[in-house]
Amino acid sequence: MIATISIALAAGFAAALMFASITSGAAISLLLINLAPLPLMVVGLVWGPLSAAVGGIAATVVIAALFGLPYCIAFALVNVLPAWWLAHLVLLARQRGGVAAAGPNEELEWYPVGRILIWILIFATIITAATLMMMGTDAAAIQSTIRKGWVELLETTGLALNDSTLDTLVVMAPMGAEMAAMAMLTLNLWLAAKIAATSGRLHRPWPDLKSIALPAVTIAALFAAVVCCFAGGLLAILAQVLTAGLSIVYAMTGFAVLHTLTLAMKSRALWLGCAYAVVAGFAWALLAVALLGVADAVFGLRQRYLRSRPPPLPKP
Repeated sequence: MIATISIALAAGFAAALMFASITSGAAISLLLINLAPLPLMVVGLVWGPLSAAVGGIAATVVIAALFGLPYCIAFALVNVLPAWWLAHLVLLARQRGGVAAAGPNEELEWYPVGRILIWILIFATIITAATLMMMGTDAAAIQSTIRKGWVELLETTGLALNDSTLDTLVVMAPMGAEMAAMAMLTLNLWLAAKIAATSGRLHRPWPDLKSIALPAVTIAALFAAVVCCFAGGLLAILAQVLTAGLSIVYAMTGFAVLHTLTLAMKSRALWLGCAYAVVAGFAWALLAVALLGVADAVFGLRQRYLRSRPPPLPKP
């Protein structure tokens, strides 16, 4: 018990130090502050969510002592709460088929990865919305603050942009913040799970990521968010944020569809490599992958493909 508490406290201090590194002004601090939840997630996956909570509380106290209450609340919301809850969900399981006795991992039904993605979306949306509300309580104030930030950044870098380009950046900024929050939370959880699995202490089997499926209500939420994007005002900004987050979620399922539909290809690695290269080089390609994920949710592309595949030949 003492060793576990010591490890949890060490992880908490590491997370607090990574968060505090932003005060150094070094370029590496931008990476460290985004990876601040990683130590807490690793501890949560290996030693349990309670350890992540202990480490998170210790880290929050350190941040409060160093920077005050506002930064303490921000640290807890952005790093501690997602790390604790996501670690809890990853290790959440129930007996399959109502079996009373505890059995091996194969008899357990683990919390679906698709629902974990939805929770990541929820955290990212809360973080982004809270950040926007700190800028103002209405759309005009938020956009004015974002515009001022872009102008100051452009003056620092010496770049000059016309008003139309600046207006586009102001509109895209909240959606970009949501996508960045989604990407960093997902990356932190994936890295933590990989570290735990490599150490042999991940207490659940590695999931088949090709079979990721989102809850059916997600497609309705996407439709409602897209409609609200045209409402105007603060509601439209928040709807655009949610739409951006849902697009990332469906892009992840879109990649799962690509990995499934290319199973029978001899040059599968080449095709997948080209697909990832195109997405990395052209941002609009991510939208195409997201639409593929939406098409799979509506038409069941993966299920149709797997049903149409011939059964494997018997081994000689």
